[in-house]
Amino acid sequence: MALKPEDLIGAWTFVTWTITRDDGQVTHPFQPDPGGMILYTPDGAMSATIHAGNRPRFSSDDIRKQSDAAKAAAFDTYFHYSGTWEIRGDDVVHHLTAALNPNLIGTEQVRHTAFDGDLLTLSVAEPLGGGRSRHHSLTWRKLKPSK
Repeated sequence: MALKPEDLIGAWTFVTWTITRDDGQVTHPFQPDPGGMILYTPDGAMSATIHAGNRPRFSSDDIRKQSDAAKAAAFDTYFHYSGTWEIRGDDVVHHLTAALNPNLIGTEQVRHTAFDGDLLTLSVAEPLGGGRSRHHSLTWRKLKPSK
């Protein structure tokens, strides 16, 4: 069955991110208690955010008064990108117009989709060079409408 826009449209809360390397090593970034959300709108916009659980708060609300180490720790425990999306077969393609990592802006991020009940898994193989790769699998749960 082909992927349709209505399969994705809405809000999805982050469940887990699994990275499996060629040698079998498995890691789970942003554990324990990660959070985040991915949004797909009917007009073709998308936004994805993932963060580590229990991120330390800054010493004050003014981000400009934080140490470089505190800002680096915040960067290392947070991931975001946004842009537009389209479907190609069973893949969703994210066309990035904004990202915490500026190197991602202007790129296409192709993700294979798989569904299991209210769960959506987005996956991609990342080439590492030298014939090596690692496989990313991110699972999201469909957000239920509030009453």
